[in-house]
Amino acid sequence: MSQNAAPVADRDDVFEEELVAALADETLHLIVLPTEQCNFRCTYCYEDFEIGRMTPDTVQSVKRLVGRRLDSLQQLNLSWFGGEPLLARTVVEEISSFIVDEVGARPGVRYSADMTTNGYLLDVARAESLARLGVNSYQISLDGPQAFHDTTRLRADGGGSFRRIWQNLISLRRSDLDIRVLLRLHLTPSNISQMREFAPEVRDTFLCDSRFSVHLKAIERMGGPNDEEIEVLAHETRAQAQRELGALLRTGDAARGGARREAACYAARPNSLVIRANGTIAKCTVALNDPRNTVGRIMTDGTLHIDGSQVAPWVRGWGDQDWAAVKCPYASLPQAGQQLLQLGPPRLAGSAR
Repeated sequence: MSQNAAPVADRDDVFEEELVAALADETLHLIVLPTEQCNFRCTYCYEDFEIGRMTPDTVQSVKRLVGRRLDSLQQLNLSWFGGEPLLARTVVEEISSFIVDEVGARPGVRYSADMTTNGYLLDVARAESLARLGVNSYQISLDGPQAFHDTTRLRADGGGSFRRIWQNLISLRRSDLDIRVLLRLHLTPSNISQMREFAPEVRDTFLCDSRFSVHLKAIERMGGPNDEEIEVLAHETRAQAQRELGALLRTGDAARGGARREAACYAARPNSLVIRANGTIAKCTVALNDPRNTVGRIMTDGTLHIDGSQVAPWVRGWGDQDWAAVKCPYASLPQAGQQLLQLGPPRLAGSAR
């Protein structure tokens, strides 16, 4: 076999591993939005904030869903998203407390929970409380040093957010909590020069602690009201900036052990679902306003009413090993009515267990 053929074989092996994980019926990944309101108004945000806090009835439905599925699971992963999930902290706590109790009675089930938060409300006391409920991994975004960050990651009242987020991060680093914090550094044409100075500060402040890591992420146009005004990095410029800043961080690809292997997006996995604050079921946290992203609804008894025809476009890439489709199914999502190659009827069609 030639040297050029080996990477192809490796890629095929990785795809098969991803396929097995995506179709594993004993694994369930739920992305829960306890509220779709936010205390920030980031200039590049794509959300419309029309849906509020999850109602008590929907909270009970989520708990019933988990209760129904746990006996058939080996692994449950829960991701908290928003809006800003900490604006509905009591919802997070109620559902998390229920899951911790239920999983405690089932030693064969592995449970993990993470949260995407802007970090403004994540002080040590809240992190301690959440850690007791199994939430011990966070993703928090920074747009650069304070002078730049405070022009893009604005609070809803128009004020800046950097100082409080930074203070919270420092407090978390000084704590002895068993947590993981992924700092996502956003890159734009306007902040690259400032990032060259900011990256070493982030490195020296946080990356001496193995609980912290960094991911360099270029801002994209994601369908928000300010899309036409958003400047984005060209592909070549983006790659160069990521290499340069990665070297400054001395971490390669963001303190995560070098280059990351290809992986399927959660939205392409049949065993991953988004539960919105109003009880509708989606596949993608980016395409919240796209009707193609509404695939069903959670019922009062905890069952899921899933429209198989709506799910099929999201999982279309598995049948013909289409890496582009499984890495980002939304990027080329077929229009309604377009014929699709399917693996068969989606396992989640109808009322799920």
